Amino acid sequence: MTDPASATLLVGDVGGTNARFALARLVDGRPVLEHHESFPAERHPTFLKGVAAFLEGCATKPTGGVIAVAGPVTDGEIDLTNSPWRVSEAQLQTLGLDPIRLINDFEAQAWGAPIVPPDQLASLGGPDEGDPHAAIAVLGPGTGFGVSALVRDVHGHEMAMPSEGGHACFAPGDAVEDEILRILRRRYGRVSIERLICGPGLLNMHRALAEIDGRESHIDDPAQITTEALENPGSHCGATLARFCAILGAVAGDIALTTGARGGVYVAGGIAPRILSFLKASPFRERFERKGRYQDYMAAIPTRVILHKHAALLGAARVAFGAER
Repeated sequence: MTDPASATLLVGDVGGTNARFALARLVDGRPVLEHHESFPAERHPTFLKGVAAFLEGCATKPTGGVIAVAGPVTDGEIDLTNSPWRVSEAQLQTLGLDPIRLINDFEAQAWGAPIVPPDQLASLGGPDEGDPHAAIAVLGPGTGFGVSALVRDVHGHEMAMPSEGGHACFAPGDAVEDEILRILRRRYGRVSIERLICGPGLLNMHRALAEIDGRESHIDDPAQITTEALENPGSHCGATLARFCAILGAVAGDIALTTGARGGVYVAGGIAPRILSFLKASPFRERFERKGRYQDYMAAIPTRVILHKHAALLGAARVAFGAER
């Protein structure tokens, strides 16, 4: 077995849109990332070729590692939920990576959240610190909607839970959201959280709100919605993004209740950092706390946005070096 203190390991974070890789080393017991590379998943026809291309550019060849992927891992294999790539640990071993492990991308985010530097976190309300022995929840919108939790105990033991919580049912919080659900149910039958709280979901929401208002919408790109909302919060796009943030807050509160995340809730993914100022001024925190008899319970839970671009890679590195031990 390689000495973890001297090992160089591969870490990856592969979503429906982008693939990110880095080399990881331990410095003073903490993972440090080097030789970052990010590229659109569509650049390489197969996942294996994408990994091979990254390894060709590495002066130091990793002997093993951990790659986080967007979807459930079963028997060392995965079909990415929002990507045509198939991934397996057996294929990766043909590149000389052994041991190599695949984990869920938000499982990696959960492992990474506690070691993100404080200056890479932005508060969305609540106290500065949560219960240090309680679970934390990590969730967030990107191409899809990811969910995980890190369970902690008084002895310092931790365990991240892989989850597909983004595919749980959407629960409306008011009459407008009742109508949104009715409209999307007509299209999809069953409406999950991910049908609304992610990039494509933002477009679903915008079109549903336009239908409720009895107006036309000719927007086909979620990025246009966020751009116009940030420029003019009082616009129709601004109303869509405000509703998006409100529902995100309600979902985050539900997940905090479900996982007992009194240690804090972290919002990860690519969207939240880009809309941070809007999110802070939105109904996010009000909807997070609006849980009836558990209002005081929710008020004691801090909510933060992870600004660190490679938090999942840090989490994958924690798992990789843990496996090395």
